[in-house]
This record gives sequence, C-alpha cells and structure tokens, in this order.
Amino acid sequence: MKIRLSLGVTLFGRAEFFSHFCPVMFERLKKRWKVSGWQLVLVLCTFATGGTLTAWAGKRILNLLNIQADWLWSVIYILLITLIWPLAVLIVSIPLGQFRFFANYIHKIGVKMGLTKEEE
Repeated sequence: MKIRLSLGVTLFGRAEFFSHFCPVMFERLKKRWKVSGWQLVLVLCTFATGGTLTAWAGKRILNLLNIQADWLWSVIYILLITLIWPLAVLIVSIPLGQFRFFANYIHKIGVKMGLTKEEE
C-alpha cells in the first residue's frame, strides 16, 4: 500500500520500506565502515548489547543514589550514560571480536568532540 502526499512524495508500507531501504542502508554501512557482511552483524550486535548494558547500568547506579527529583535524575542519567557507553561498548566488543573496530570508532568520536588528538 502506497500513500501519496501532495508534494509527490510516496510513503511505502512497512514491508516495502524494509525490503527496499534496509539492504541499501546495510550496504552503505558496510562501505562506510569497511567491514564484511558478517562483521557488520557483529558490529550491530555490539552496538545493541552495549547500549542495553549502558541503560541497565545507568539505572542501577541511579537507583543506588536514590535521587527523588525527576529533573535531576534525568540530567544525571544522561551524563552517566554518556560516560558509561564507551566503556560498555568496548567490553562487549571483546568477546565478539570487534575491539579494534570500536577502539577506532570511539577514538574518532573523541577527535570530533575535541577530547583526543588525531594520530598522524
């Protein structure tokens, strides 16, 4: 089922969206990150597992702190997950064999944020 908008833009149904755009997206990621198909699966699993571990650890730490104010909890949670995420992803990447990829990935983020210097 296609839905036509007034500007000539067509929105696809779910099945058409996934069958059309997902393979293109995965190919772009493989090319951008210079990885094989199997390594892309491992990288995506590392991102998912590391993110889940980050959220779980952040909530556990904040529960220990017993903060009552919702706004303060939110601010501390965002800061906490920002600090925990790189460590969690690196830890998860070790058993999945993607440590070198994620060490380089986190280094590039640090360079873009001005936290580390670019290696020559």
